[in-house]
Amino acid sequence: MSLYDTFTTTTKSELAKKLGKKNPHQIPSITKVVVSMWIGSLHTRKWIKDFSDLIENLQTITGQKPFMIKSKQSISNFKLREGMPSMISVTLRGKKAYEFLERLRILVLPRVRDFVGLNPKSFDKMGNYSLWLKDQSVFPEINYEELQTMSWVQVTIVPTTSVVEESKELLRSLGLVFVNDK
Repeated sequence: MSLYDTFTTTTKSELAKKLGKKNPHQIPSITKVVVSMWIGSLHTRKWIKDFSDLIENLQTITGQKPFMIKSKQSISNFKLREGMPSMISVTLRGKKAYEFLERLRILVLPRVRDFVGLNPKSFDKMGNYSLWLKDQSVFPEINYEELQTMSWVQVTIVPTTSVVEESKELLRSLGLVFVNDK
């Protein structure tokens, strides 16, 4: 039974009791999960001609083909010009988003070095949670010996609620652990 199936049946009722919600449409859930890699500064390295290996790695991690985001303006300090590729990204929705969060919780986060829990201060004003991983080698699908280019991986979890405490309780009900939850 996947995280999506268990969330829709048992966890929603427990979450409704914790948050004091009587209407089932008020119970927060995950809208989407955005997984992206920053590639803007990799243009300065002469040995990197294309980003096909990073695109393949992100596709292996998420199971979807990523799209390239190009810079909208030039930033001289980063040697970034307008129209240069700056990020590759994938948006997961529905069952794929819950399956990715389950793999993140069970397989990836325990492999992160010195991991004690998620930072509770990484919520924005809209209730979204952002998590940075130093490299993509913590994902079990990626073969470390075949990695040519390392890049940070950002995971942004977007819930249906904009209240930070409700978002935090939603992530706790999905099994994610925060630093002060002991």
